[in-house]
Amino acid sequence: MIPTALRGVPQEVSTGVLPGWDRVEQLVQEAHDRYRDDDSGTVADYIPVLGAADPTLFGLAVVDAAGGVHDAGDALHLFSIQSISKMFVYALAIQAHGHERVRDIVGVNNTGLAFNSVMALELNGGHPMNPMVNAGAIATTALMPGETPAEKWECIREGLSAFAGRSLIMDGEVYRSEMQTNERNQALGRLLSSYERLEGDSDAIVDVYTRQCALNVTAHDLAVMGATLADGGVNPVTGERVVSAEVCRDTLAVVAASGLYERSGEWLFEIGIPAKSGVAGGIVAVSPGKGAAGAFSPRLDSAGNSVRSQLAIGYLSRALGLNLFASAPRVAVTAEGRS
Repeated sequence: MIPTALRGVPQEVSTGVLPGWDRVEQLVQEAHDRYRDDDSGTVADYIPVLGAADPTLFGLAVVDAAGGVHDAGDALHLFSIQSISKMFVYALAIQAHGHERVRDIVGVNNTGLAFNSVMALELNGGHPMNPMVNAGAIATTALMPGETPAEKWECIREGLSAFAGRSLIMDGEVYRSEMQTNERNQALGRLLSSYERLEGDSDAIVDVYTRQCALNVTAHDLAVMGATLADGGVNPVTGERVVSAEVCRDTLAVVAASGLYERSGEWLFEIGIPAKSGVAGGIVAVSPGKGAAGAFSPRLDSAGNSVRSQLAIGYLSRALGLNLFASAPRVAVTAEGRS
């Protein structure tokens, strides 16, 4: 395998910096103002409690790798983290078990199918393919340290709290609403078990997974959590090391490939930064070495991604130079040739 062949090769990094604090503050407010009246999309209702969300809510935040914080709009409004939890639990699983074991169990390739697809699992011999779809996320949750489901849950809650820099609390109403409608996730768990791809009782693991999705966060929290991955695993607000720099690299690579499901390629092509969405309306996007943006607005497009959040983060990607693939000539080109 390529990773084995590369063992021992020093890892260098190349990252830039954001503009000054005042400029970032201005651009975050501009992005919020620009898209706050966009009424495209619809609020998710397949989880009943989410259908009651106020569609006018819109929060935006940027946290830089030095700990600078910029909030706009409803950046402190609480909502359930949902699928965004997948990327941070995945990071914790790699921290606990290592690069190769988690890759072998969960996979890293895009399915090209819906996030809750049973067919994707069957077509690949029970292998979940990547941790950003539900089957892979359930398998990742099963890898969390703990002898009992309760211990695994507390490990997840404490780990995501360390990313956020504050103690996160589960929304009991969201959890109960999801448990009433998660038959497909239960089926995915049992199917993984039948292929011997899941450690532990599948129904208990799905329960823990449902709890992690019901943790309450804000757009501000998401930006802090993303900035922790941008800062090599150190929370730039609290100064606490949460995971290693190598774990951050692995996590962001998978998120870049699969974070927005079947729209991931389009997002990377247009916006150019790893991002993960959740059905409650949140999105977190990370620019390594620079910082992260967190956004929340309940109206979703047909792929289940927040419309306003995508627009605002796309604006900031261009205005703040976050695109990983963007570059400019090192020296100016004149009419006479290179200077």
